[in-house]
Amino acid sequence: MESDAKIYGPTLIADEVSRLPGKPGVYRMYDEHEQVLYVGKAKNLKKRVTAYTSYKRHPVRLQRMIRATHRMEFVITESETEALLLEASLIKKLKPRYNILLRDDKSFPYILVRKDHPAAQITKHRGARKIKGSYYGPFASAHAVNRTLDTLQRTFRLRNCSDSIFDARTRPCMLHQIKRCAAPCTGEISQEDYDGLINDAEDFLNGKSSELRTRLQDQMKTASKELRFEKAAEIRDRLHALSQVGGLSGGITPLTFKEGDVIGMFSGGGQTCIQVFFYRAGQNWGNSAYYPRHSKDDDPVDVLDAFIAQFYTNKPIPKQIFVSHRLPSKSLLETALGERSGRKITVRAPQKGEKKDLVNRAIKNAEAALGRRLAESASQTKLLAAIADTFDLEAPPERIEVYDNSHIQGTNAIGAFIVAGPDGFNKKEYRTFNIKDASTQPGDDYAMMREVMRRRFSRLIKEDGCIWPDLVLVDGGKGQLSAVTETLEDLGALDRTTLVAIAKGPDRNAGREVFHMNDRAEFTLPPRTPVLYYLQRLRDEAHRFAIGTHRARRKKQMKSNPLDGISGIGPGRKKALLAHFGSAKAVQNASRDELERVEGVSAKLAGTIYEYFHE
Repeated sequence: MESDAKIYGPTLIADEVSRLPGKPGVYRMYDEHEQVLYVGKAKNLKKRVTAYTSYKRHPVRLQRMIRATHRMEFVITESETEALLLEASLIKKLKPRYNILLRDDKSFPYILVRKDHPAAQITKHRGARKIKGSYYGPFASAHAVNRTLDTLQRTFRLRNCSDSIFDARTRPCMLHQIKRCAAPCTGEISQEDYDGLINDAEDFLNGKSSELRTRLQDQMKTASKELRFEKAAEIRDRLHALSQVGGLSGGITPLTFKEGDVIGMFSGGGQTCIQVFFYRAGQNWGNSAYYPRHSKDDDPVDVLDAFIAQFYTNKPIPKQIFVSHRLPSKSLLETALGERSGRKITVRAPQKGEKKDLVNRAIKNAEAALGRRLAESASQTKLLAAIADTFDLEAPPERIEVYDNSHIQGTNAIGAFIVAGPDGFNKKEYRTFNIKDASTQPGDDYAMMREVMRRRFSRLIKEDGCIWPDLVLVDGGKGQLSAVTETLEDLGALDRTTLVAIAKGPDRNAGREVFHMNDRAEFTLPPRTPVLYYLQRLRDEAHRFAIGTHRARRKKQMKSNPLDGISGIGPGRKKALLAHFGSAKAVQNASRDELERVEGVSAKLAGTIYEYFHE
């Protein structure tokens, strides 16, 4: 449902209300640039949206949002639960400016017991679950996974090598020598006994460590009575490794539940930290800190409520979630999460006992993490304020993008940008571009920069919810600035960001950089100032990222040869061709007659080679 573009703000919203049903659903508010301002849910869309027409009753921040609304969209849902799920999904996807937003979200690592090989492999896994096997997790970090894998190897001696290495082994590897692998690859252990180790490891990961420990103790006693002392010593070592699991958890191991997430929140200084502790199989599988984006006047309970809805949109949901605050929408959340997971989910704020102690522990961790973050962000805030003064920005930049190119004589050319803001470098937002334009001459930095900017900002214009940079820094001088300015002008995006080019000083000396901006004379900054040092760090990070990506691409190309894909070309003929022409590119440009002159290349093969490169 689209509205008349000539009206906006409270007038537009009132017009939309006249056509809205009193049903549950989700609504979206857009500004004049088609950027999503806000995504909301409602049990009754008509009542909820009507509230926005009382313009003066809202705080200044929401008045600004209402005033900026130029269009609205609505989705009718079957229930309020469905509306909650859709709202959380859209917020994560579109990242609206006025919503409480979960930042720094990521996929969590798992332990995978691969079952697509007779000798099962145990390994770390992240991403889609396409491999046949059993998945255990999530773990809060790669470090937590590695610690658990280390314990599993010491206890159960399971292989972690790839199938190709497994199949190529003719004698046990070093891991077998240090008692970290049973070496099923060379038959040091029978298939039946190795399967038993896998079953024991899965019992441990499923929280059956007590039963496993009892079984191992019985096996050790039996081996001792039968005078199989080496076997008894092996089982003793496994029991000792299992006893170290308490240390693996890094703290409290719950006694009153085996599976659940403990979520503690602490707010201060206008910011919030939420700590999530993962408990699976009766063990602590690590914790992570999150800092959701919200306004200073948002109620902490609303922040936690929105966080939980968004956090579990793409993660397995445990049976129990213990939280630090009573949530008014607790029942709705439980229903929505239950529908998503296909089982009953409980969300509660414990008031006493072990669960309350675990929640308090999460709150203390959140308080400590937020204290560290506020101390770090105080200096970052000062730097960004100084950046705004330096480049005449209206406000400190929330998002800075820094662009650089990398190539060697035009080969393997790539463009790249890095992202920085109030929270420092945002490495998840870094991007690279393979230079594709065939008309770009090798080494033409201006053409490369035009292509990168055209592709980057065309996408920003097309896609809803993309966050525009407040400041764009380009590594280069007047030429690069002109190339970028022309490109953004052609796209109609020049007025939506500030462009600055950073040229290296005389003799490429750091500290003597020259800054170029449109409608302003070039200038320098006093040496050894925090602002200059920060800008140098941004430029150097962009250069590091660009050249690192370029080197990785070049290394990959160096491992391949254009001649490898030609049928009938083995090592001998390939060597002869390269010796005759000097390079694979010269072979590619050779005629049929020239190819026939190479020793060992028949007329038919010459035709095959020529057609391969000229089809």
